[in-house]
Amino acid sequence: MGANNGKQSGSEGKGSSSISSDLSSSTDQTSTKALKNAATSEDSDLSMRTVSTPSPALILPPCSPGVLNGSSTSSSTFGTETIAMVHTPPTSLTHPQRSLRQPRDQQGAPIDILPDHAFLQIFTHLPTNQLCRCARVCRRWYNLAWDPRLWRSIRLTGDVLHVDRALRVLTRRLCQDTPNVCLTLETVVVSSCRRLTDRGLYTVAQCCPELRRLEVAGCYNVSNEAVFEVVSRCPNLEHLDVSGCSKVTCISLTRDVSFKLSPLHGQQISIRYLDMTDCFALEDEGLHTIAAHCTQLTHLYLRRCVRLTDEGLRFLVIYCPSVRELSVSDCRFISDFGLREIAKLEGRLRYLSIAHCGRITDVGVRYIAKYCNRLRYLNARGCEGLTDHGVEHLAKNCLKLKSLDIGKCPLVSDAGLEQLALNSFNLKRLSLKSCESITGRGLQVVAANCFDLQLLNVQDCDVPLEALRFVKRHCKCCVIEHTNPAFF
Repeated sequence: MGANNGKQSGSEGKGSSSISSDLSSSTDQTSTKALKNAATSEDSDLSMRTVSTPSPALILPPCSPGVLNGSSTSSSTFGTETIAMVHTPPTSLTHPQRSLRQPRDQQGAPIDILPDHAFLQIFTHLPTNQLCRCARVCRRWYNLAWDPRLWRSIRLTGDVLHVDRALRVLTRRLCQDTPNVCLTLETVVVSSCRRLTDRGLYTVAQCCPELRRLEVAGCYNVSNEAVFEVVSRCPNLEHLDVSGCSKVTCISLTRDVSFKLSPLHGQQISIRYLDMTDCFALEDEGLHTIAAHCTQLTHLYLRRCVRLTDEGLRFLVIYCPSVRELSVSDCRFISDFGLREIAKLEGRLRYLSIAHCGRITDVGVRYIAKYCNRLRYLNARGCEGLTDHGVEHLAKNCLKLKSLDIGKCPLVSDAGLEQLALNSFNLKRLSLKSCESITGRGLQVVAANCFDLQLLNVQDCDVPLEALRFVKRHCKCCVIEHTNPAFF
């Protein structure tokens, strides 16, 4: 590679290798041949980036016959991408209790005075790649950076990240004290790592039995088989985000695990939070399987799962009676019959989003208002079949409603707002964006009765300036989103 050659162990033994990052930002020219070799070699580089630091990378160069055992301190840069090495622990020692009587030029840095517990407290706030960098400073920092208490979570992101290899190297290092098993890791977040494949998830499944949270949002190369492997090998998994994983059509145990378990417990998965937003291939049959296996679900998000119908919601309510938050936004086949099924969740439902479900009318909203009287949040934006009658049912039955979005509902007028204002005293957020029938009179009634209003969206509404000023006077803590240039 185009970096200064360093010494590196020829093997990646668990006790002899570590992961570190170099903050190099130079733009030295690298030969075309070296770049080509680095780009085409499958195991030549391993980039690591996080949300807070999007550019750092972790790269593992192939071992050459001439490299001897020892620590590597070399680094190089491809453009603005930072490169780090997998190397042995630093040979330099840093003593925290270095005598202060030594000459100034022989004393260590002032930070060396800090005790170990102070370092650990600082390290807890660092993202994964920064923590790896700290392991390269000196032997003391190396030992502290790999303290198991700091590795309850791994968070990586980036389009160019070689995330499969990153997970393999990290889990291998974390399994040093407990061979093949990492008992401390509970959270893995690799959202937007588009190079993640099933291989990376297999690594997590095999090495992290205590995993509780997994987020692979936007990783469209992940398939059902890898997800099945994770949920089967990680019995404590509670939070799963596979949004944007278009190949994921179901959540289930593997066949082998199902056969080994008893019929009574073989279908149980402990997932409580499941986000399958933009899983376009999800159908009613897949939702049926999910509901049958994940009976403890409390939060389920199915935004833009465009193939779902009312039948899928029927299965969901039968198997998952504890659902508290549900989103079926932009599911165009969901109708009033689907809301009738959702209403069977009754007082347990707190959050519901049915935005842009064009087949929903006052009939379906009436079911929700009648049976789900503890509803706190409702998003019905774009439900053009909703009228003042539906809003009236909500206002009179859902007295604990705190957030309501009825934007782009052209049939909702001042009459509906008056009923809302006279009954929903706990309302804090109200969106009326693009409601053509709303006037200043309706807004004034809302402002005069909903004193706790914190957010009001009246963008693209034909309301006079005086009405906006009236809202501002009566709801002093309210943020008004508007498109009237004269109001500020």
